[in-house]
Amino acid sequence: MNKTRNFGRDPGLQARMGLTLFLLGLVYVVLIGVLFAAGAGAVTIAVIAGVLFLVQYFSSDKIALASMRAQQISPGDGQWAKDLIATVQRLAIQADIPMPRVAVAQTPMPNAFAVGRTPKTSTVCVTTGLLQLLQGHPGELEAVLGHELTHIANRDVMVMTLASFFASIASFIVQMGFWFGGLFDDNNEGGGISAIAVILVSAIVYVISWLLLQALSRYREFAADRGSALITGRPSALISALMRIEGTMGTIPQRDLRAASGELAAFYIVPPKAKQSISALFATHPTLERRVAALERLESQLQGTAR
Repeated sequence: MNKTRNFGRDPGLQARMGLTLFLLGLVYVVLIGVLFAAGAGAVTIAVIAGVLFLVQYFSSDKIALASMRAQQISPGDGQWAKDLIATVQRLAIQADIPMPRVAVAQTPMPNAFAVGRTPKTSTVCVTTGLLQLLQGHPGELEAVLGHELTHIANRDVMVMTLASFFASIASFIVQMGFWFGGLFDDNNEGGGISAIAVILVSAIVYVISWLLLQALSRYREFAADRGSALITGRPSALISALMRIEGTMGTIPQRDLRAASGELAAFYIVPPKAKQSISALFATHPTLERRVAALERLESQLQGTAR
């Protein structure tokens, strides 16, 4: 039986992405209304925010890859590159998505992520630390790549980019309000809204956006784990890879982990600070224990189907 036959977009993830964007749309309608009520200065900030949105939407993948100093590879870069590209191509065919670009980031941190607005413009990036860690474990490397390809198939990379942008814009408005409070209408003549009100509303929008983003991020990791297991037919390989990556994370120098932190942390298969104890409400990823438990249940289901 072909275990990839049932692979496809995760319905639960699609519903959650739609709900997240709908809720973000609601809170941003409120924010836009407040900005316009605050006066011409706020409208100027909204225009700047719109320009930043276009820049991030069309350049977020390039910005992410540049921040990691990742370089796209080709078969001419050596046998290792040829083998890696061939593996991604084979898995992409199994996942029924266009062949993404493949990039490698020079960092000892073992990790991988996917970026891109659409499947046709996507890039899968792995680190040299991951390639070294999983050398001699091709099944585990396939499982990690299958995880990233599932993100592309589910189109959750684009949704995460949009959601994170909304949070960034709210934060930007808060900062602009503190730095240039005079841009807002503070005389309140004609019912104008003060700078303090704009900052307060923006801060609330930022918190709501950030919490929605974290919740979506955790679920999309479960969905990508499931997709990888279905593409490769080996949930156990992904379990081993996740345990190996997280077990190695603690040996990575703190400067490398700090360099990899930030907004891109939500896109990694394992967060750079996996060892830190953090409330599940604020985590970008489910705990390793929960991911392993879900994969073990899926493995039992697949074995039961195979008999």
